[in-house]
Amino acid sequence: MNPAAAGRDEVFAQAREYLLVLARIGLDPRLRAKVDDADVVQQTLLEAHRDWDQFRGTTVAERFAWLRQILARNLSNLLRDFTRDKRNVRREWVPDRAAEDSAARLDGWLAVNQTTPGTAAQRNEELTRVAVALAALPVAQREAVVLRHWHNQSVAEIAEHLNTTRDAVTGLLYRGLKALRAQLGADEDSRCLPPKATRPTETTE
Repeated sequence: MNPAAAGRDEVFAQAREYLLVLARIGLDPRLRAKVDDADVVQQTLLEAHRDWDQFRGTTVAERFAWLRQILARNLSNLLRDFTRDKRNVRREWVPDRAAEDSAARLDGWLAVNQTTPGTAAQRNEELTRVAVALAALPVAQREAVVLRHWHNQSVAEIAEHLNTTRDAVTGLLYRGLKALRAQLGADEDSRCLPPKATRPTETTE
């Protein structure tokens, strides 16, 4: 294998979990039965492999930002297909909140690179660091944190989704946020992070 191909494969190996986390953040949980995260990530990596020579960045953060843009476009296309199919089935269109919320998040990702170069670079780096740190969390902690702080689900809803108790979810959120901020060494003003973890005392909604 030549060095260029080896470097590309290394980036893809590093990026797979990162992209899966972004797919979980980007898509509302109610759409997971209709959109397979792993399939979208695989499609994204295949397109990145095809277009590898078109990338003009130089850093890992820029490469990951490029992959995020491809993922966001693929997810947006799937959302459009989903909503169009619903329109074809129903004469009276009822907006789907899950699809609308997901589309808003994806539009935000795509808009990052439309800001000034300095702002875009900083925002891309922040998003990459947070997603990579999320990917390193244990699965249950990661799922709880994403559902609570990126999808605004209640503790009760997360407990039902994870098939566990509310107290267990509270513990997952506390440990997950503490580990996330420890990995990032995050300050209080980071726009990409949820609030600082507080020690659980009682289960809340």
